Amino acid sequence: MQSILAVTLPFFALVLCGYLAARRGLLPEAAVPGLNAYVLYFALPCMLFRFGASMPFGKLIDPALIGVYALCALVVVALTVALTVRSVGLKNAAFGALVAAFPNSGFMGVPLLVALHGDAAAGPVIGTLLVDLFMTSTLCLALAHGEHDGAGDDASSAWATATRALRAALANPQPWAIALGAVAAAASLQLPAPAAQFVKMLADSASPVALFTIGAVLWRAGRHAHTRTPARDYLPVALIKLVAHPLLVVGVGLAARAMGLPITSFGLTVLVLAAALPSASNVSLLAERFGADNGRVARIIMASTALAFVSFTLIAWALA
Repeated sequence: MQSILAVTLPFFALVLCGYLAARRGLLPEAAVPGLNAYVLYFALPCMLFRFGASMPFGKLIDPALIGVYALCALVVVALTVALTVRSVGLKNAAFGALVAAFPNSGFMGVPLLVALHGDAAAGPVIGTLLVDLFMTSTLCLALAHGEHDGAGDDASSAWATATRALRAALANPQPWAIALGAVAAAASLQLPAPAAQFVKMLADSASPVALFTIGAVLWRAGRHAHTRTPARDYLPVALIKLVAHPLLVVGVGLAARAMGLPITSFGLTVLVLAAALPSASNVSLLAERFGADNGRVARIIMASTALAFVSFTLIAWALA
């Protein structure tokens, strides 16, 4: 347990530092979008490029692991919507399902799991990130537009929303950085020394700045929440994220292995830990943009992030 805490405690402490810095005004609110942009468009793509360029494509993209994770994401979305749609409506149920199924794989998951299990862990985590960027987000945003005043154009509205979500995923630099890294690895390309050092410097800054930014984004989301949400409306969804999601991945992964799929213990361990991560912090920005209850979404994310220090640490210890 001590070795696990030696990794998880600094990670979550950096998130707390970002939250407190923003809350106490040490970090101006106007600086939060800039920090987020730095991580999203500069530091994190360089980190993902380096991981993509450092391993064979087969280890970077494992179809069996991606299939298990995608199936579990669909089940979590369906379960969360079914349990909450009557109380909060379809749009808010869909955004709740998105935070229940979409872990913070990019900003937190890749560096944390690599710190726990070495560079080989990057491949499975990157696979989960691609599933969530392209499938989970698109599905949940399409569901959110199912709650529409005009019943006749529900399908066209949902399709348009799904198309916009796919375009947004393609505009995200993360999958392109992964793809460029994979191409570089396949072609045995090496960056010139100055360019390689430039990429390394940006990549090395990704983890601490991303974690600090998560805390600042959580504070900002809570500050701009338009409603106060009782615990019964957000805590169960946070527990689906932190408990039900990783347990489901364990069950489906073991069942898939029993059916003969080539799923290694290491790959399944990384997949379970990815599912056990707290909710992605940027979903609160999507909820605000689409007119959903961003107060509820922000509280689900904050609860999952606060509780994940205990739940993720225990799961990582149990799987060690």
